[in-house]
Amino acid sequence: MTSERVKTKSLRVGLVQQTCDASREANLQSSINGIRVAAGGGATLVLLQELHATPYFCQTEDPACFDLAEPVPGPSTECFGALAAELGIVIVVSLFEKRAEGVYHNTAVVLDADGSIAGRYRKMHIPDDPGYYEKYYFTPGDLGFEPIDTAAGRLGVLICWDQWYPEAARLMALAGAQMLLYPTAIGWDMYDGEIERHHQRDAWLTVQRGHAIANSLPVLVCNRTGHEPDPSGQSGGIRFWGNSTVIGPQGEILAQAASDTAEVLVTDIDLGRGGELRRVWPWFRDRRIDAYHDLLKRFRD
Repeated sequence: MTSERVKTKSLRVGLVQQTCDASREANLQSSINGIRVAAGGGATLVLLQELHATPYFCQTEDPACFDLAEPVPGPSTECFGALAAELGIVIVVSLFEKRAEGVYHNTAVVLDADGSIAGRYRKMHIPDDPGYYEKYYFTPGDLGFEPIDTAAGRLGVLICWDQWYPEAARLMALAGAQMLLYPTAIGWDMYDGEIERHHQRDAWLTVQRGHAIANSLPVLVCNRTGHEPDPSGQSGGIRFWGNSTVIGPQGEILAQAASDTAEVLVTDIDLGRGGELRRVWPWFRDRRIDAYHDLLKRFRD
């Protein structure tokens, strides 16, 4: 299939894949350094990984970890807002939001190129699996699936576990998102064998390539890397598999980081390509919205 070429709109994006340790200050400095490197490479939109200021504390259920939460606006939005304004870029940060005592969210905040808060997204799908005890910490999001308008475009921001749900990606696309962005923290159980590790990582990458294809949108995924021990000592911890990736609207891999090292990924995406594809692969035109009612059921029984 071919079509008349839609006007190209190139956007240079950056992903900051980093390791995290117990020092919040060091972690934040790594994020800041990575943002500066990406901006120096011409990126005008930079995505950070999930909960980039701290280790992934959800490996255990510890009331003391609620002290890591912060309000929005707060210290992180002030810090990264000032950096966004200085560099004239859009930055997507991820933080543990304290909304009120007893009400906390896993939240992505978008800082626009003038340093203002363009919007926020609260993680909707909250896992509760061995080593990922997020339901203990995070109240499910209540802001829905609403794209955020910025100087870099209309961003469909989602978070980690959301990436396994095609409904979330589709709702963002139907609301006019020009790209999907996923700050992420995912890795292997230290007892997983090599074959199982490949299966897990391939599944993770494949489902996101599917979101790109099914919605004709670029997808940006920024994951953390490195081994983080289990504070309880009951498991071998998590080895986060990195592989932060930029995916084109036909599922093509435009850029991908290594699995085991900190890295700043910078590449170009074409925001006009999706419109071109939708002319010849009109997924949205052919949706049978009259027949999807059962999607609102937990299970069809």
